[in-house]
Amino acid sequence: MNLTQLNNAFTLFLSLLVEAMPFLLLGVLFSSVLLFFVEEELLIRWLPKNPFLGALAGSCVGFLFPVCECGNVPVARRLLSQGVPTPVAIGFLLAAPTINPIVFWATWTAFRDQPEVVFLRIGTSLAIATIIGWVFSAQTDLRELLQPNVAKSMPAPAKEASNSLLQPGTYWLGESGMRMDIADLQMASAASASIAKKPLSIKLQLLVENMIQEFRELGAVLVLGSAIAAIIQVFTPREVILSLGQGPVTSILAMMLLAAVVSICSTVDSFFALSFASTFTTGSLLAFLVFGPMIDLKGVGLMLSIFKPRAIFYLFVLAAQLTFIVSLLVNLYLS
Repeated sequence: MNLTQLNNAFTLFLSLLVEAMPFLLLGVLFSSVLLFFVEEELLIRWLPKNPFLGALAGSCVGFLFPVCECGNVPVARRLLSQGVPTPVAIGFLLAAPTINPIVFWATWTAFRDQPEVVFLRIGTSLAIATIIGWVFSAQTDLRELLQPNVAKSMPAPAKEASNSLLQPGTYWLGESGMRMDIADLQMASAASASIAKKPLSIKLQLLVENMIQEFRELGAVLVLGSAIAAIIQVFTPREVILSLGQGPVTSILAMMLLAAVVSICSTVDSFFALSFASTFTTGSLLAFLVFGPMIDLKGVGLMLSIFKPRAIFYLFVLAAQLTFIVSLLVNLYLS
């Protein structure tokens, strides 16, 4: 470790932070809007009840919420807190960084001479996010995979709610040793209803206060994730990774690893991938563009504010396997 490497790591850390912060702020804004201006019952009523269709709908919501892998986390957390079905929230979490008009435009600008890369990226991301959201619907109570503070904020399933009075005045929330007084639940419900009736000026004030709170919480996680990504990228010789990119299999693995390590925002990662277009296979470029926005070091740090580590491990394994399979098929049949 020398002074030049430390300077490079610090420069990269700042660039990742400056690039990601605006999109995290955008995500926090959408999260607060969902909390104070969108009625939970109306939101849930319009979403499909079928797990597969729900995952597909959640994956497509990214067109309405153009956030990257930094801004999708607070929105997904708010969706879960508002009782949105698990497949919808998971589908949105994984697809939103790619399935949005900003990323589509950026990818088209970078790969205008290879339009198949653009449509393969969108289609593959949509398919993988939908499949993983559908798989997670098999978890009857997602709160077992969530951080305690997120699990607390989620409404209990209807079946559990009707049978969860363990003692007079207590309510079981699904976490070991975690109970909430029924009076607290009634107060929270009344507070939510009163917010809906408050004038616009009060709602805006509450929105700003909530944004500041969430931005402070998630911003600290983003700083840590960006620092880790910068250190690994600088102190791991990139030549080691790139030297593996000659074959149809090793090139995919190398680009998936590079996507996770580099942690480039999905709005600009297509221009980074373009620099490898002349030396890497189409499938490996696709792997970089699909896997990175779903799972990278910076995003994993933010996901830890929602999920327990084993849930993130499940997401990582499923996303990696599906990305690899699709990318390998592209290498075998389209390259």
